[in-house]
Formats: sequence, structure tokens, C-alpha cells
Amino acid sequence: MLKPEENERLVRIGPGTPAGEVFRRYWQPAALSLELPEPDCPPIRVRLLGEDLIAFRATDGSVGLVDAFCPHRRAPMFFGRNEECGLRCVYHGWKFDAAGTCVDMPSEPPDSLFKTKVTIKAYPTFEAGDVIWTYMGPPAEMPERPDYEWMRAPRTHRILSKTYEAANYLQGLEGGLDTAHSSFAHNERLGDRNWIRNRDGAPRLDVERTDYGYTYVSTRNVGEDGQYIRVYHYVMPAQQMRGSVTSLMGGRAEVPKLDGHIWVPIDDEQTYVYNWACSYSSDDPITPEYAEHWESMNGRGQDDLISGTFRLKKSLANDYMIDRERQKTQTFTGIVGINTQDFALQEGMGPITDRSLEHLGTTDKAIIVTRQLLLEATDRVGTGERLRALEPATYRNIRPYDDYVPEGGDWRTQFAPELVAKW
Repeated sequence: MLKPEENERLVRIGPGTPAGEVFRRYWQPAALSLELPEPDCPPIRVRLLGEDLIAFRATDGSVGLVDAFCPHRRAPMFFGRNEECGLRCVYHGWKFDAAGTCVDMPSEPPDSLFKTKVTIKAYPTFEAGDVIWTYMGPPAEMPERPDYEWMRAPRTHRILSKTYEAANYLQGLEGGLDTAHSSFAHNERLGDRNWIRNRDGAPRLDVERTDYGYTYVSTRNVGEDGQYIRVYHYVMPAQQMRGSVTSLMGGRAEVPKLDGHIWVPIDDEQTYVYNWACSYSSDDPITPEYAEHWESMNGRGQDDLISGTFRLKKSLANDYMIDRERQKTQTFTGIVGINTQDFALQEGMGPITDRSLEHLGTTDKAIIVTRQLLLEATDRVGTGERLRALEPATYRNIRPYDDYVPEGGDWRTQFAPELVAKW
């Protein structure tokens, strides 16, 4: 369990908070590139780390991320005109470029120098992996741009989506890093075949701290097949990477791939989850049809979303459309959609859960270490020490993997060629 003050230290992410300052030392996803599809398209609202911002794609294709309110009279910039490499406030015509510089102030005399003294808060951005990334920390401490393997995979071999979660980021992150729950919350069946992780609900965990966070291994005994080994990575501050090379029902997956999530705090009580997957090799392109199948299986396909949003139709308000008969006869949850099952449990804890009331067991080892590393990070920011995972060299070549290992076999030797990035 965590002490109440430790829990508060980790869940509050606004400006000036310990965890908020940690997140601001890393590049964060601000939006999907497709949310700003073309130059001079309509701007979008962005709420990130407790701050209200506006993103716009300028005439030259660059992306600006600025304060949601004009520095003149605090009018909303969302209604601004996106034109000629700048966003113009429609209240009095003040115009700002992507760097936050005021480039036009038509409400002042032509010879006025006032515009040279006014700026709008702006954060740097770049695009990679079909994501718009931003850095919101001290300029002098800006790290190198992120370089995860999935970002380097071609679009023909990659899946990327985004979903809204009505809960603190840590509930989502811990859910993703909790391998034991998949034997229960996700105990799907396909005909007479069981979910592979149903065959052993008490995996043995090994966690090894690294310069980027940690790698951890879950080992399940699966009878005559030997052991099912899954190697994951936790990349600070809030990304999980896992292998999906082995089918959920056993054997080789239809499209062997790597997948994971990044949990990005909107504010203390809301999160955007960026969901990614990339093919294991160039031999396995991902068709649009398969991508939709993958998203639908996880409960976030096009038919699962409220039109025009990243919010699921299934929510706490309608009990995630739980089917109690299905729960009795097919699955533990009675809820359709793997990530929907996660959301039901994570959002059902309340916006911020009280971790001082928990009783953790042996299969919670990865969660315990996650909290230790995040608390360590808050201390390091306070003392000026370097944080983990700021250098892409520490993680750019890592890769998760899962497969069977014969009884008595050595997964380290067997997996060694597979745990190195190929893209």
C-alpha cells in the first residue's frame, strides 16, 4: 500500500506538483496527427497536464500549441482564425505564430511597438509516429525527442488510436502493468479454446530495473506446452510495451505484433490513452480490415466510440453494458471488449483511488516497483538529478516478446534474438 501523502504525490499532475513536474520533463503526446488533418484547418482544444491549450496546424504544416486564452482580454483562442502561419483571436484581431510571438496587433496604432512586448504561452511540438508531441517543461532541460520502435514502423505495419478514460492516469498505468488480472478480467473463450493466460492465474514475476524504467517477465505453467513467458517493458513515465506474438488462444498470432499504451494525464481525474501496435516483422503488414478487427476486439472500434470523439459508448453511466448471463456462462466480467473491461474496473475505482486501503500480493511486484520509480522521479526532480528514460539510447532498441519455452528451457537464450528492435 501507499501512504496517503505518497498517493497524493503521484496522482496530482498540475503545474508545480511533484508528479506534474516529472511529466513535464518528458515529451508528451498532445494529439493524433489526424486531428489536425491539413494546413489552416480548424484548431482543436487540448487539455494536457491540467492546462487548457489550443493546437493548430499552420499554413506551412507546422503545429502550434498555445494557451487556450488570448493574453489581451482572455478571449477563447478556439474560435480564432487559423490563417497565414498564425492563429488570430477574433475578439480584437491579435495574431500569434506557432512560437507564441505576436505577429499582428491591428487594434493598436500602426507605429505601436506594443506587439513586440506581448506573447502567448506556447509549447514546442514535433510530429513522429502520427503523433503530435509536446514538451511542457523548463526549456533548458528539454530532452532529446522520443524514439520508440513503434514510431519507426511504417504506417502499413502500425496501428494507432486514442481513447478517453475517466480516471487518474495511475489507475490506467497500473492496470496495464498488472499481468495477473488478464487471467481473470480478460478470460475470454473462443469455442472450446481457453484464453492462454487462463491456464495459470498466479504468474511468477521477475522485475529488473533499467535506465528507462524496468523490464519484467511473467512466467505461467501451461502443462504439456511447458511455460508461457511474456517479457514486458515499462518506459517512464507512463508507457507499457508487451509482446503479442503468441495468439491469445495459443499458437502463433494471426498478425504477430508488439503493442502497448501511453497514459497521458488530461488532469488529475481524466486520461487519454494512446494505443499502439506494430507488426513483428516486415512480412506482416496490417491491413485496414485487420486494424479495425484489432480495435474492435479491444472495445475501441469505430462502432464502439461516440461519433466524433474518443469516448466509448460503454461507460460507468450504463454499467459498460454488462451482460450478466454472459458473465455466468462465458467470462468473468460479462463485458465485451478487452480495454472496455479494463475501463470498467479502473474507472469504477473512482476518479482517484485511495491506495492506502490496498493489500498487495506477490503478483503485484511490477506495480510496487512502478510506484517506487515514480516516487524516485519526484525526488530526483526536486534535487536536480537526471531522470530515467530521457535518453532515447536507453530504450530505442528494446522490444517485448512472448512465447512458449519448454520445461527446463532458458527463456533468456531462446528470446535473445527477439528482444532487439528490428524497425
